[in-house]
Amino acid sequence: MKAHTHTLHGKVVLVTGGASGIGAAGAAELQRRGAVPVLVDQDVDGLAAQAEALAAANRTRPLAVQADITSLAECEAAVQATLTRHGRLDIVWANAGMAAFGPLAHTDPAAWRRCIDVNVNGTFHTVRAALPAVQAARGYVCLTASVSTFAHPPMMSAYAASKAAVEAMANAWRIELAAHGVDVGIIHASWVRTPLVEEGELHPGFIRLRQTVPAPMRQALSPEEAARRIVDGMERRQSRIWVPGWVRAMHWLRALLHLPQAERALRQAAPELERMYLDILATEGAAASSYAPRELQRAMERDQQRKRF
Repeated sequence: MKAHTHTLHGKVVLVTGGASGIGAAGAAELQRRGAVPVLVDQDVDGLAAQAEALAAANRTRPLAVQADITSLAECEAAVQATLTRHGRLDIVWANAGMAAFGPLAHTDPAAWRRCIDVNVNGTFHTVRAALPAVQAARGYVCLTASVSTFAHPPMMSAYAASKAAVEAMANAWRIELAAHGVDVGIIHASWVRTPLVEEGELHPGFIRLRQTVPAPMRQALSPEEAARRIVDGMERRQSRIWVPGWVRAMHWLRALLHLPQAERALRQAAPELERMYLDILATEGAAASSYAPRELQRAMERDQQRKRF
């Protein structure tokens, strides 16, 4: 039976992480299908550039709100700005996220905590702030997770833990909100050519980690292709959105993914991954070896801000 499709035309969709990657491509796809995207991101320049791109395509400049999703107050302000401009909010897409890289014994604790804060607390803040308006619209909540929700690679414990938490929240909220007419979906995405993946490929350990995956599964989708699949899922208000479709099989087989036989390639690679990390740690320091470049710059800016106050 074909899943029921809900029109997105005229629906207001708040997208965190909307300045780049899947969020930016998703906002463009939503606009193409007649929805009204609202962009939320902490990247001021990226927000402005994406808003201009959408305005050029549609002659209407979308609302773009700078916010750090680790702050509930900033998420609430973004939702209020949306309601002030549009008078409603139909879909909230908690898409913003980050990764931290490194072995347990050596990873920068601040980077590990920041990954949890952005991916877990940021998702909670985003949905909590938007929920009254989404409930009023009997709308849809969408959360971006990953194959790392159920396949937990070494050197990426913070990312895997955070995405597993996002899945757990989605499962709980789906049950809680059903009686309110709100559907909850989670996106399980594999490799997508986003800044997160592109910056990860600057780290030799990340490249080696990716090589442990069977070759057909290493192929990365474009953000635009990922966005089409995600927005298709939004139209159907799906509880799970697979990007690409083969991720569904991994989800079905998740209990087998961490058997010793399945982990063999990762166990063999782990010592080499740790050596690669330690080489960068020795030359560049803990933060530079644990954060991707954009997140490292943001961490340095936060440290400078704290020192001023």
